[in-house]
Amino acid sequence: MNRRSFLENSGKASLAALLLNNNWTNASPLVKNIGINLFSLPKVLEADLAGGFKMLSGMGYKEIELYGPYSFSTDKAKASWEAVVPSVGFSGSGFFGKNIHEIKAILKDNGLSVPSMHTDLDTLSNNMGALAEAANTLGASYVVLPSIPDDHRKNIDDYKKTAALFNKIGAEAKANGIHFAYHNHGYGLSMMEGQIPLDVIFNQTDKDTVFFEMDLYWTTAGGADPIQLLKTHKDRYRLMHVKDMKQKVHFSGDGGNAKQWIELWDYMTTAGDGVLDLQNIISTAKANGVKHFIVEQDIVKSPEIALKRSHDYLASLRK
Repeated sequence: MNRRSFLENSGKASLAALLLNNNWTNASPLVKNIGINLFSLPKVLEADLAGGFKMLSGMGYKEIELYGPYSFSTDKAKASWEAVVPSVGFSGSGFFGKNIHEIKAILKDNGLSVPSMHTDLDTLSNNMGALAEAANTLGASYVVLPSIPDDHRKNIDDYKKTAALFNKIGAEAKANGIHFAYHNHGYGLSMMEGQIPLDVIFNQTDKDTVFFEMDLYWTTAGGADPIQLLKTHKDRYRLMHVKDMKQKVHFSGDGGNAKQWIELWDYMTTAGDGVLDLQNIISTAKANGVKHFIVEQDIVKSPEIALKRSHDYLASLRK
């Protein structure tokens, strides 16, 4: 190649690179307001709630998803939480010892909003009034059940009863100006008595009052296809827990107990560092009704590093 050809080809390559870079820069972010579930860094928040919120805001997070129990949660919910405190190594939850007005002020100071609050089945069933009042005070649109208790999912008949209960909760939430959503774990995705339990919940609940939060990690671990679920149940999924896997793994069984969950914890990794096709999944989710994308890395080590990496990866995705 002579000097003239070299310069011409180099110029074309540079121009192409420049145009590509400009196209990327001008493209809209795939996710505008990236959220974080606070179970990702409970020990940090227990030590310094205001400092933890400031750190998350500094990373670029815009939305916060709370987890219970709260001061208004039922006694049963509080007792269940106290029973697991020794094993998780912290006790902070809800508003971390603050009242709701203090929480609201800290959120405002850091430019954070609360689209959703995780809570428990007993509080959803028996104390919706107080839960809805708190949600409305904070501006939260969704109250979310993070898991179905063991005794409500032993067989298909249990799942049918749970679906009926979800309809009751969903209607009551709507009457109080909020929405109810169920966050899936890995159970309910395998065949049981000739049916898929999650299908039972979808098919036997009111599409206008019962919504869903997809957990990418547990959905994949349970052997389901996130993209197919999103397309099949368009507009039912409204929130998503964004996680990644070091390598694609499945439960040793049906995902129905804590032992199987714990076996897979070590495969959880920072968004963008794993094998899940997050670009495609999130694009599909947005096209099918998901409104809130929430990072969750359960009690992650070095949250100041890991959570920043997850945020920055998601912020780099373009339409």
